[in-house]
Amino acid sequence: MSSHPSFDITGKAALVTGSSRGIGKALAAGLLDAGCTVVLNGRDADALERTRSELAAGHGDRVHAVAFDVTDPAAVAAGVARAEETAGALSILVNNTGAQHRRPLLEFSDDDWHRLLDTNLTSAFLVGREVARRMAVRGHGKIVNICSLQSEVARPGIAPYAATKGGLKMLTRGMCADLGPLGIQVNGIGPGYFDTELTSALVADEEFSAWVRRRTPAGRWGRVEDLIGALVFLVSPASDFVNGQILYVDGGMLSVL
Repeated sequence: MSSHPSFDITGKAALVTGSSRGIGKALAAGLLDAGCTVVLNGRDADALERTRSELAAGHGDRVHAVAFDVTDPAAVAAGVARAEETAGALSILVNNTGAQHRRPLLEFSDDDWHRLLDTNLTSAFLVGREVARRMAVRGHGKIVNICSLQSEVARPGIAPYAATKGGLKMLTRGMCADLGPLGIQVNGIGPGYFDTELTSALVADEEFSAWVRRRTPAGRWGRVEDLIGALVFLVSPASDFVNGQILYVDGGMLSVL
């Protein structure tokens, strides 16, 4: 049986920020499997090239890499231009770049606050604005911001992170308000607790890991592959009347006490 045409994104060009590893890499791979041409992004050109080479083994010349700093406005403008020169007009943007820094609020430094704010929130504004300017001329586009369970709830030691992800949720809704009339849908995906390189210490902590499994109705940590279906939906014609929404992929954690 062939897939439903509403979910067909074959031939679309996508930019995925923060895609040299972890969730971003998995999302890029999912888009490639769905038939997209994908531009990978990160600041470490060597790491990015390793990921590009790995993914190209299965997807050939549909994988590209453009290294630039998503927190630098001039670098963003130049990087998005290079992405379109390389892969063609971008129909899809996934704002995935993010960082975490766990520390009690009273010990949190000014520098770490600004680093998280720039990485998790300002980057989505800068890249989203630059790509949307180009999408608006063409009258269509799909932007997906990778939010978090912490866009809604917080735990001790991650207050600044939760603030940035809560801000990203509201940026998603604000972008919807401004860009919807231009034919651009902007939505978000909110992962719950996922087993990635960045959470390996938490996964290895038996007490914390057991808490996650107990607290999650699905009874397990998320796997990066669990996010791909949500992404394909949000970047396909199937979501043309979905705008300003956050789709939480959290195994049900937000739904229960």
